[in-house]
Amino acid sequence: MDFLLAMTLPAGWQIGVVLALLVVAVVLFANENIPVDLSTLILLLVLIGSGVLTAREAFAGFSSDIIIMLASIFILSGALQETGVLDVLGARMLKVATGSENRLLIVLTSVISGLSAFMNNTVVTAMFVGPVMGLAQRAKISPSKLLIPMAYASILGGTCTLIGTSTNIAVSNFIAGQNLRPLGLFEITPVGLILVTVGIAYLLLVARRILPANPEESLTEDFAIRSYLSEIVVMPSSQLIGQKVFQSDLAKLDFRVLKIVRGNQTLTPHSDTAIALGDVLLVTGNMENLIKVKTTEGIEIKADLRLGDQDLQSDDLKVAEALVTPQSALVGRTLREANFQQEQGLVVLAIYRRGRSLREQIGSIKLKVGDLLLVQGHKDRLQSIKRSRELAVLQELGSGVLRPKKGYYVAGFFLAALLLGGFEIVPVSLAFLGAAIATLLCRCVPVERTYQFIDWRLLILIGGMTAFGTAMVKTGAAELLASGIVSLLEPFGVMAILAGFVILTIILTQPMSNAAAALVVLPVALHTARVLGANERTFAIGIMLGASVSLITPFEPSCILVYGPGKYSFRDFVKTGAPLTAILTVIVLLLLPVFWPLHGPAKRMNNGDPATNQVEAVTSPVPIGGAVTNGP
Repeated sequence: MDFLLAMTLPAGWQIGVVLALLVVAVVLFANENIPVDLSTLILLLVLIGSGVLTAREAFAGFSSDIIIMLASIFILSGALQETGVLDVLGARMLKVATGSENRLLIVLTSVISGLSAFMNNTVVTAMFVGPVMGLAQRAKISPSKLLIPMAYASILGGTCTLIGTSTNIAVSNFIAGQNLRPLGLFEITPVGLILVTVGIAYLLLVARRILPANPEESLTEDFAIRSYLSEIVVMPSSQLIGQKVFQSDLAKLDFRVLKIVRGNQTLTPHSDTAIALGDVLLVTGNMENLIKVKTTEGIEIKADLRLGDQDLQSDDLKVAEALVTPQSALVGRTLREANFQQEQGLVVLAIYRRGRSLREQIGSIKLKVGDLLLVQGHKDRLQSIKRSRELAVLQELGSGVLRPKKGYYVAGFFLAALLLGGFEIVPVSLAFLGAAIATLLCRCVPVERTYQFIDWRLLILIGGMTAFGTAMVKTGAAELLASGIVSLLEPFGVMAILAGFVILTIILTQPMSNAAAALVVLPVALHTARVLGANERTFAIGIMLGASVSLITPFEPSCILVYGPGKYSFRDFVKTGAPLTAILTVIVLLLLPVFWPLHGPAKRMNNGDPATNQVEAVTSPVPIGGAVTNGP
């Protein structure tokens, strides 16, 4: 404690520290060279070490009931997916969504936005990418006509409820810490429904016409791996004889053995498979390297090889595309580091990343969210991977479910939580915690699986950035920035200042996550509202909705997930999302004063207790720099 007191900085220096850390946070979150959760914890350590915050203040955000509620929602959403309820819903939806392209788009976007109003939009998008591609193939429509609309619908669905997106929960958590009443479960629903309706109309009338119709190709053509497939014969003098496939000289040279023809048998390689004399191996890798080792390894290369998808598959052996999801432990690791082939029983033939296929040295490539892997393996392994959260296998939704009865229990608990929390019979956080506990008590999913459902990185981001906002308020950094913004935009009125904050949030969501961008802007915006005597709640909700209607670039996780499967270019997202973002921003600014009066009293919690519904009005503006500034 004496050490920390000795390091306490003067107030002016503390403001400088906080503003410097704000810049550092934006850079770290944009580059993601350091994981966002680790970056957040580093920022907290600096705030504590410099004396800006006490340890209690820094970690207060993690003890919020909102964090418990968000973790509970992750558990419930994961249980719905694990038990197969969402598979049933998706399969039925896809049966209805037949006929014209317009009907298909209406059904698809309506169902997706409805689901994402109550679930994480990234989970919903990852689950439906494969089925939608299959549906597009049956309907003879290019998947690129459907996948961006699906991603946008999932994002806009999050504007309908408090639990629709982590950004909403993060904002509610922050304003509760500022002694303002937290958001109600359905408080933003009317505005959210309007945004979803306008968004779907735009997707039908405009986006459908400007989105590309990228042609479907075979997987070997799509990933351009034909030239990397070779068939070799193991000769009597070969050093490969007796070597295990995964530890062989070929594996060390980054060649992957896809299948082995031994006499009349066709074998699928596994960890114990050894190479034998006369084996014919189908391998993928750089042909030039293979020619170089031809003599030393004692192999013969078959000439004039013409291989396609059918040559890589059999009754049990299948080839599929698998999408790296944000929850995957593979993110930031190489296939070699993850011991992928041995652990998962799948061979990665190529990686497709934002418009280009990566085929060489793929074992050394650090994987990113949205990477599309062309994998080969036993059909049972693909089915088990499909049920995990590591990869989203782009195949049709199955008609069977693992635990249908248990799944209906989970759905019932989820619905009960919505009703109890929505009608304020019990606090929202308590309602969802109770539903999560009931799910575990009924053994709907194994307890150990629930820890995999929770996005711990997001919880750390929200808890840590909430503390960062507290530091901005405590040191006066928020006041300093607010005074600059007020002096610049005050002549144009309070509405112009609010619009400036919304647009700033939209800009910041391009390099940063939506939740992080909102939490960076929020402290300054709330202080500005107090200075102007405006309604702080209106400013908070404006920033929150601004973060959710930002669709300009494909950096939102839902958009990243459809980037590869849709074979989109960066330009496709900009030309489709920028006009929609502009339209929705105008609608948000028009609706905000209607539902949350711009000059109404700020509703605060008595004694800062978020558990009570009693509020008190604060109407007097806050002086800044010795002067009182009243809003026009």
